[in-house]
Amino acid sequence: MESSWGIAFIFKLDSYQNKTSRIQQWTKQRSVSSTSLQPASSMTVMSGPSYAAWTGHGSKFGNLTLADTVPPEMSHLIDPHWYQFPPINPLWYPLVGFVIGVLGVISVIGNGMVVYIFCSTKSLRTPSNLFVINLAFSDFLMMFTMSPPVVINSYYETWVFGPLMCQVYALLGSLFGCGSIWTMTLIAFDRYNVIVKGLSGKPLSINGALLRIIGIWLFSLFWTVAPMVGWGRYVPEGNLTACGTDYLSKAIENTSYILVYSVFVYYLPLFMIIYSYYFIIQAVAAHEKNMREQAKKMNVASLRSSENANTSAECKLAKVALMTISLWFMAWTPYLVINYTGIFDSQKITPIFTIWGSIFAKANAVYNPIVYGISHPKYRAALFQRFPSLACANEQAPHTDATSTASGVTTVPEGEKASA
Repeated sequence: MESSWGIAFIFKLDSYQNKTSRIQQWTKQRSVSSTSLQPASSMTVMSGPSYAAWTGHGSKFGNLTLADTVPPEMSHLIDPHWYQFPPINPLWYPLVGFVIGVLGVISVIGNGMVVYIFCSTKSLRTPSNLFVINLAFSDFLMMFTMSPPVVINSYYETWVFGPLMCQVYALLGSLFGCGSIWTMTLIAFDRYNVIVKGLSGKPLSINGALLRIIGIWLFSLFWTVAPMVGWGRYVPEGNLTACGTDYLSKAIENTSYILVYSVFVYYLPLFMIIYSYYFIIQAVAAHEKNMREQAKKMNVASLRSSENANTSAECKLAKVALMTISLWFMAWTPYLVINYTGIFDSQKITPIFTIWGSIFAKANAVYNPIVYGISHPKYRAALFQRFPSLACANEQAPHTDATSTASGVTTVPEGEKASA
C-alpha cells in the first residue's frame, strides 16, 4: 500500500496556481491569534532573496508563509520561526514522500524477514540473537508506523492528522529510535563480554537477555513519554509533514530535555559502542597473534584449515566494527546536529535542512537488517533454505566459517556463544 501511495502522489503535482489558491483558503480560516504569532521581523526576513532562492519560487506566493499551510487546529503547535519562510517548492513533497515510502517498504520487508527467520530457526534462537530480533522488531515497527503518515502528509503537503496524532507520531518515532540505539549498544556490549572477558565473563542466559530487552523498552518509554507530561514538547517540524522534538523553543523545559536526552540516547550509547569494539579488536588481534606463533612452533602455515591466507580475522573484525560505528554515526548525528542548531543558532534552521535528519534516521532501519542479520552466516543459510531464489549461484552456505561477519567474532573456545 505504501508503494501505491508513493506512486500516486508523483502524478499529483499541483500547479503553483492551485497551490496558491489552497493556501489562501487555509489562510482565511486561520484565527487572528495564530496570525499574531508572527514576529515583527518575519516579513523582512521572508522577503529576503536568500529564502526566495532557497525555495526556488521566490515571491510566487506573495506574503504567504510555510506556516499558513497547516490546518487551523495545528496552529498553536507551530513555532513563530516557520513564519519567516514562504511555502517550499511543491516538488519537495512528492520527492520526500517517495523516498520515505521506498525506505518503509524495504525496511518492513527486510526486518520482517529477519524476525521470521530468527524466530523460526531453532539454531538461531540463542540469548545473543534475541538482541538482533529485538533490533529488527524495533526497526520494523518504526517504519511500519511512521512511513505511511509521511507519505500521506506529503500527498496533502501538510500535517493532516491533527494535534493528538502529531504527539503520538513523534512519541513512536522517539520510542523506536531509542529502542534501536540501545539494542545496538547491548549487542556490542554482549560481544565485548564474550570475546574480551571470555571465561571470566558471566554467560548470557535467555532470561538475562529478556530482562535487558525489557529494560531497553522501559528506559526508552521514560524518555519518550516525558514530552507528553511537560518536560519537552512534540511539534510539527521541517516541511510540516512530520513531528518531532521542539528544538526551536527557548523554554528551559524544552532545551533541558533535548540536552539531557542527547546524553543518554546519543553520547552514552556511542561511547559504549566505540569502547566495546575497541577492546574486541584488541582481543581478537592478540588471539590471532598467538595463533600465528603457535603455528610457527608447530611448523605449519596456519592452525586454521579454512582461513583465507590473504585476510586476517582482525582485519575482518575491524571492517565490521568500522561499518557499525560509521552507519550508526551517519544515522543519528544529522538529527542531533539539527536539534543542537535549533537550540543554539536557530536562524540557520530551514525547512529543507530539517528534512535530511529524518531521512537519515529512518534509513538506519533499512541497513540494520543487513549489518546484523543478512551478514550473519547462519542467518544467510536459513534464509536461502527457505527462499532458494534469493541465493546467488556461487553462494555457499557457510556452515564452517571461522568468523561471523555479523559479529566479527573469531571462533575461540569461549566465542561459540557470540556468533550473533
